Amino acid sequence: MKKQLSILSMSFLLAGSLAGAASAGTVVDLELALLVDVSGSVSASEFSLQQGGYVDAFNDINIWNAIDGGANSSIAVNFIYWSSESQQQTAVGWTLIDSYLASQNFATAIAATARPFDNWTGIGAALTYGADSFVNDYDGTRLVIDISGDGTNNEATSSSAGRDYALTNGVNTINGIVIGGSQTVYNHYLNEVIGGTNPFVTSVSTFEGFGQAIDDKLIREITDPVPEPATMLLFGTGLVGLIGLRIRKKKK
Repeated sequence: MKKQLSILSMSFLLAGSLAGAASAGTVVDLELALLVDVSGSVSASEFSLQQGGYVDAFNDINIWNAIDGGANSSIAVNFIYWSSESQQQTAVGWTLIDSYLASQNFATAIAATARPFDNWTGIGAALTYGADSFVNDYDGTRLVIDISGDGTNNEATSSSAGRDYALTNGVNTINGIVIGGSQTVYNHYLNEVIGGTNPFVTSVSTFEGFGQAIDDKLIREITDPVPEPATMLLFGTGLVGLIGLRIRKKKK
């Protein structure tokens, strides 16, 4: 009888192990959600420059070299357009980039997308949507949201509420790229949008300069360098209550 129970127990353990293995996601160095502003302040030509910046970046061999230099030589990335409170769209779903060809294919997928919205600026809602998008088939060492924009939040969900939601639901870092050179918008991103571990905000004065800024930003996110001391002081807001805490997301 004891032998039968032992065999039965081992069967249950084996079944549990197999189930766990089946539900485990593909391990990657980084899960990166790219949130792209398509609110009304972004003109048609500016949208094209912004979209083209991401396309050029993922066609750039330097981006692939940065990915290839990671422990797993792979990242997972998605591409989201956002505007007002209820207007967010995953334009390109979660994609594994584990080769230069895969990176180029992701660039092609971005190029094929169309602008879905042209409305208010809902940064908080966009961050919430981005955080929820991490239900996927990947297990990243880091979960990062990167959000671009040229204006401050003017919708119901505040930027800080969206930031806090993301950071308490498994996102490690929120970075930002501000377009247009506005000090007001930069300060808004600095104080209410970015947060978590080693966050940063980049500012580019024109949409024309967006491409190089995206390249630099992506390499920095992929390689995750140690921040300067001043950076750590500036970005303390997003760390409150999160030191040593990481809530893992649910997987499919």
